[in-house]
Amino acid sequence: MEAAEHYKQGAFSVCQTLSAHGYRALFAGGCVRDFLLHIPPADIDIATSASPAEVVSLFSRTVTVGAKFGVVMVLLPQGAFEVATFRRDGPYLDGRHPSEVCFTGEREDAQRRDFTINALFFDPETEQVIDYVDGRDDLRSGIIRAVGTPRQRFQEDALRLLRAVRFAARFNFQIEAATWQAICAEAVRIHQVSVERIREELLKMLTEGRARLAFELLNQSGLLARVLPEIDAMKGVEQPAGFHPEGDVFQHTLLCLEHLPEGASPSLAFAVLLHDAGKPGTQTFEDRIRFNWHEKAGARIAEEVCRRLRMPSRDVERIAWLVENHMRLKDFSRMREHRRRRLVRMPGFEELLALCRIDALASHKDLSLMIAAENYLHEHDGADLQSAPLLKGHDLIEMGYAPGPRFRKILHAIESLQLEGTLRDKSEAEAYVRTHFPCEDTPPD
Repeated sequence: MEAAEHYKQGAFSVCQTLSAHGYRALFAGGCVRDFLLHIPPADIDIATSASPAEVVSLFSRTVTVGAKFGVVMVLLPQGAFEVATFRRDGPYLDGRHPSEVCFTGEREDAQRRDFTINALFFDPETEQVIDYVDGRDDLRSGIIRAVGTPRQRFQEDALRLLRAVRFAARFNFQIEAATWQAICAEAVRIHQVSVERIREELLKMLTEGRARLAFELLNQSGLLARVLPEIDAMKGVEQPAGFHPEGDVFQHTLLCLEHLPEGASPSLAFAVLLHDAGKPGTQTFEDRIRFNWHEKAGARIAEEVCRRLRMPSRDVERIAWLVENHMRLKDFSRMREHRRRRLVRMPGFEELLALCRIDALASHKDLSLMIAAENYLHEHDGADLQSAPLLKGHDLIEMGYAPGPRFRKILHAIESLQLEGTLRDKSEAEAYVRTHFPCEDTPPD
């Protein structure tokens, strides 16, 4: 809270500086909405009657990130603050940016914004909320309503289609009827939006606490099939009732999203969403409905989806690994000790446990496998599970072995025996290597 208050004081000082020089300066947009909802805002934006050049002249450290659109970033010790000149936007020719802007007054500035709850101003000097679009009433009533003509707002920037869904889910608000009709009608425009912007909206939907509601709205509006056809393909894919009494793969995925905690990591969030992406393509009807090796098919699909969304490579690899391994805990109690230890030592194991727990809660609700794995972790010292290998490649070279593909087999064998507790120190490991992998021989398969 101290950091948030420190940041807020920085925003006050920006407004005070502008006001002292005769300019109107107001908090604007989402931060005002969050203040009224008693939510700490992620950032505080400021709208002003000062031109970009006038803003730059008043502060020692600024960045003109969007001076063409009247936006200057003011840098203070308390943080960075976006300061935008009151404006009216010209035509949007590229589906995102206005072709021109005209600096005007605060009323017109409010009327160019996306939703009424995001078009509020707050005067920090008088502590008054300024509302030109009835946004405060919509905030009290729990309504997401486009400012002005809904279809025009979405045609200006199609990302607003996803933002409407996200805000409705995040705040558990209803989308006003005309705004909802416009979302459904304009859903086809979502392909005008860059994949990076789509990814960020999806990630926020998954991690802001009501992921199931967000994806239900995506589905109902027609947006889901356009941004994530792999999830849309899950609809109607039946599952064996004994394991999945909740219904088809899509219903199961929605239930998983219901159990996804607020603030989940991006890798866990997308793994929960995509863990059964391989089921539609692997469904067979044998003694019962089966999805043989769906986890491997799903890992490939998850990687394709994440790369299409241009996620960081580290997240792509972790998500694919989680999807591919989400069935492994069913064999945990039967694994040989070295396999069990090797699994729990993996960097993503805690996320794998979380994924498997969510998967179970959304189906049969049997948590015994997760409890067994968690008990195993509690029973074993962390240092023991993460003990350094007895031998490394340079040790084999010192023993007279030539580097090559053979090293991997030797070191894997030593690690397995170390994890089993059969080999306890370096000298025992070296003796084992000399006995079982003589220098002149090829190691057995």
